[in-house]
Amino acid sequence: TSTLLSQKPKSELVRTSLRLLTSSAYRLQSECKKTLPVETCPTTDIQLVTQQVIQCAYDIAKAAKQLVTITTKENNN
Repeated sequence: TSTLLSQKPKSELVRTSLRLLTSSAYRLQSECKKTLPVETCPTTDIQLVTQQVIQCAYDIAKAAKQLVTITTKENNN
């Protein structure tokens, strides 16, 4: 996997999966910060934040699965 991240992947599918993985990780970090006492304001909807965290985690898992599938296929060829 370090090879995938150390150079610009040629495969559009890999690039798309890496973009999804990266953007979802940033979103997850941002949503989790909203739950911290320093960041929380009275109008913070914790239920909505929780749903966003779940969606981000799902997107990360989806992107990781795509990368595993792609690299497994490439290694078998």
